[in-house]
Amino acid sequence: MKSDRLLSILLLLQTRGRVPAPELAERLEVSVRTIYRDIEALSASGVPVYAERGRHGGIELLPGFRTDVTGLTADESRALFILAAQGAHAALGLDAALGSALRKVMAALPAPHRPAAEVTSRRILVDATRWKGGPQPAVDLDTLQDAVFADRRLRLRYRHSGDSAPTTHTVDPYGLVAKAGVWYLVADRRGKPRLFRADRVRSAKVLDDPVRRRPGVELADAWEVLRRRVEERPAGVDVTVRVRRDRLDMFLRMNAPALVELPEEGEEGEKGEKGEGGAGDWVTARLSYPSVPAARQLLAFSDRVEVLAPPEVRGELRAAAASVTELYQRTDGSPKANSQVSSVS
Repeated sequence: MKSDRLLSILLLLQTRGRVPAPELAERLEVSVRTIYRDIEALSASGVPVYAERGRHGGIELLPGFRTDVTGLTADESRALFILAAQGAHAALGLDAALGSALRKVMAALPAPHRPAAEVTSRRILVDATRWKGGPQPAVDLDTLQDAVFADRRLRLRYRHSGDSAPTTHTVDPYGLVAKAGVWYLVADRRGKPRLFRADRVRSAKVLDDPVRRRPGVELADAWEVLRRRVEERPAGVDVTVRVRRDRLDMFLRMNAPALVELPEEGEEGEKGEKGEGGAGDWVTARLSYPSVPAARQLLAFSDRVEVLAPPEVRGELRAAAASVTELYQRTDGSPKANSQVSSVS
């Protein structure tokens, strides 16, 4: 709608200052000619807006002009209050600031939208952490934030995955990203994009040198490259399993990161012998592991999960189970084991 577009233009000009007409057209997905017609409409309604032509020109409001905008729609109001459930602001030390900002927004909302916005924060909860994720290590984001907002280089002592000792890097930060409850620093190291988990940063120091980012590259651009690099790694080992229905819920929760294909709701499984704890029906699912040995975690489900394919994973689990069986057979009847039990008694 034109009224929404005029409001968007006004907000962009208030926050950005001078903005080229082509950039406004791209952001609002209209033509440059439409932008100029909208500027004329704003001017006719009393908004002091003007356009400057030339290489460094653009559209701008007269200095000092501000307006309080309260024309939020019901959906926009709900969207703002869902922010309170995200949790990322707490790690950044902005918990109190967000609460204060939302109270101000509530006061400025049109009266009919206030009840819906207020109930949203009580009815919608977003928990970004995974099931069975375990306790998360404490993360100090203060120094990383300082470098990001001051546009300064960072010196990190960082422990890479698989390394026992940290190494030192000088990096050029683009920003911070929260992904599934984990914070990452996106930065260039020697001109190449790199991803650093914040909980592996052992120490960080903001340097006096200004940041040296690649021209034209923003945080979203660098993150997209790194995200695709992680997601498009060579495929691991695809594993097809069958799961007893009485353990399906637990299986799905514990194996969520590895799941490739879920059993469909209501899928009729293969009939098996009735087990002690359930109906005995089986359903199939597909998982992906980085390597064959990684599939050993399926042994935690004992005879409630069976690997159907590939053969090498069945062989891996068979060998692991045989190894455990041998271990307990060897120790249960040994004199050494018996003497240890007697001494404890």
